[in-house]
Amino acid sequence: MASIQASFCSASFSSASSRKIKATLHSQNIESSRLSVPRLLVNELNQRNGLLNLTATSSEIEVKPLFDNRKRSNLGDSVSDSNFVQELYAIMEIVADRIEMHNNIKAQRDNWNVLLLNSVNGMTATAAIMAGLASVFGSGPSILSLKISSSLLYMAVTGIVLVMNKIQPSQLAEEQRNASRLFKKLHEEIKTTLALKNPVTSYDVKVTMEKVLALDKAYPLPLLGTMIEKFPQIVEPAVWWPEEEPKCHDQNMSDKFERNGWNENLEEELKEVLGVMKGRDSAEYARLSNMVLKVNKVLAFCGPLLTGSAAIGSGLIGLPGFGSWGAVLGVVLGAFGTVVNSLEHGGQVGMVFEMYRSSAGFFKLMEETIESTLKEREVGDRENGELFEVKVALQLGRSLSELRDLASASSLSSRIQQAKEEFASKLF
Repeated sequence: MASIQASFCSASFSSASSRKIKATLHSQNIESSRLSVPRLLVNELNQRNGLLNLTATSSEIEVKPLFDNRKRSNLGDSVSDSNFVQELYAIMEIVADRIEMHNNIKAQRDNWNVLLLNSVNGMTATAAIMAGLASVFGSGPSILSLKISSSLLYMAVTGIVLVMNKIQPSQLAEEQRNASRLFKKLHEEIKTTLALKNPVTSYDVKVTMEKVLALDKAYPLPLLGTMIEKFPQIVEPAVWWPEEEPKCHDQNMSDKFERNGWNENLEEELKEVLGVMKGRDSAEYARLSNMVLKVNKVLAFCGPLLTGSAAIGSGLIGLPGFGSWGAVLGVVLGAFGTVVNSLEHGGQVGMVFEMYRSSAGFFKLMEETIESTLKEREVGDRENGELFEVKVALQLGRSLSELRDLASASSLSSRIQQAKEEFASKLF
């Protein structure tokens, strides 16, 4: 009797449950189906990141699979990422071509400096010898030819030297050398981005293109129209990087100081290093740039003046009333002109000026990088603090302990003078 009652109760419970739960499953068409599920499960199911979209009704829940939407979204993202990757590869090919172009032009302009200097010195020596021979012979038909030849050579030398002083071939070669090095660095940065960053975004492509264009503007290839001024009124550090767009964040960063490798001590350390770079390194290379520029201006003025005066002196040889002054001017000033031109272009004073200007630009870039990083209030958006500290230390030619010692020394009021006497960089 008990078994009969148990079977009856089980049958009645299963029939009641079958009446409450109704589900229609379509294996071929999965656009929508309806399940009668207790309403209390709706919230739990909706919170899961599963493949179903549940909508509660009065007695049923509408189940909509999300396969199609997710597949389309993932497919669109993958196509977009692939396009950005292709664009970065295209930019990398252009950068590699820029490297080759700047290397070729650097070699060409280096040859200009050597060949033009040798030609100028040879012509000057020949003109001085002709002027001396003309003064020795004293009279005769050969004197006129020697005087004219000497004067013509001196005038040709004067014209060539004026052109050389205008374009400064050694400085042109140094500009192309720097451009080649910076494009190689950019090429490696693109390779690192492609290897480590996933996914590649449109921002990466935009920043890379801006860097390429900034380098093209800083180190132009042609001479006419876009050549960098060789004798500027005000010496400015070389700038080969694009301006960064300011980022504004209103969130408080007090709860994020220990995130992403950043802390208060690291920020104070970088601020002290920044102060040392501004007070010593940048100021020193600005001073050296101005000093070399002044020397170059004096040499550029004296070279053509001496050879031009020598040309006049060669024409005065043998004329009554001038005595031996014509020979003195023609020979002695020609020799001085050779010395001055050799110092300016053989010593590559223009290259030295460009080297100091680029060094000042290097420190300016480091200063802007540190300042923009510290101004970024969202610590999570910064570069990792420990990695950033390592980069700063290596760029300055220091170990981490030496960098920290520099910062601590500059922060102590009793060692202000000692900190001022020490440069931040140990490389140059």
